[in-house]
Amino acid sequence: MGGNEALKEVKSAKCFGGKNVRYELKSKELGCTTTFTVYYPPAAQSGKVPIIYFLAGLTCDDENFINKAGAQRTAAALGVALVCPDTSPRGLDVPGESESWDFGVGAGFYLNATQERWRNWRMYAYITEELPAALRSLPLLDVDTASVMGHSMGGHGALVLGLRNPARYRSISAFSPIAHPCAVPWGHKAFGGYLGDDRAAWKQYDATELAGEYSGPKRDILIDVGTTDPYLENQLKPDDFSEAAAGSKALEVQLRKQDGYDHSYAFISTFVDDHLRHHAKALKA
Repeated sequence: MGGNEALKEVKSAKCFGGKNVRYELKSKELGCTTTFTVYYPPAAQSGKVPIIYFLAGLTCDDENFINKAGAQRTAAALGVALVCPDTSPRGLDVPGESESWDFGVGAGFYLNATQERWRNWRMYAYITEELPAALRSLPLLDVDTASVMGHSMGGHGALVLGLRNPARYRSISAFSPIAHPCAVPWGHKAFGGYLGDDRAAWKQYDATELAGEYSGPKRDILIDVGTTDPYLENQLKPDDFSEAAAGSKALEVQLRKQDGYDHSYAFISTFVDDHLRHHAKALKA
């Protein structure tokens, strides 16, 4: 573990010649012990491999994507590692943290909360700073060569993290992202609760707002949504993001509307190989 006493391997399973490994990390940002899972491709046996972060959605943890998406076969062939963090702090016993499925535990929204009650909901700082620092103690990972993808709430996270940190992530993709949280009920609930009433402060975590102002290096962004996704019109609004990005010469958005697909991992598993190839192209450029 490279001397990192805060990091502990808790289980491992061989998969497509590589292995899934789950770790526990004592997180200062989150104020608790959190988990993350890494898939190491076979190529990691002979040298460092680039990584793709996958940010999961509401109610999920670090193992949903690993266990349900079927991504390891293609990740193994491409020689890329998958890094899957949890979606919020856990075990802090904050009053009200488990009262609803779309706020609190399992619903960190990849931001840094400013309201005192939710002071440990700092998933943005955890994903962008603390987790990469911990990964540096794992000698098989090339932490400086990374991309980011996610689903739903995690698709929101991937777009926001990727747009705000273009030097850290070489490519971005999302399944069913909450693409304009300032304009939808999920975003109003999360941002109001974690960030307070100042809506100007919300915009730093809204991918549509960020796309309209983006002037960084060129990024090709792949987004898949299902046409029968029950959240598409009222909670996701990917067209808002695509239209905002069209105003930036540096963003090229491929928004694919997949006929008959929904919001589930059945949808993700169908198109995940396209996303992995999208990222591998950028990581190995």
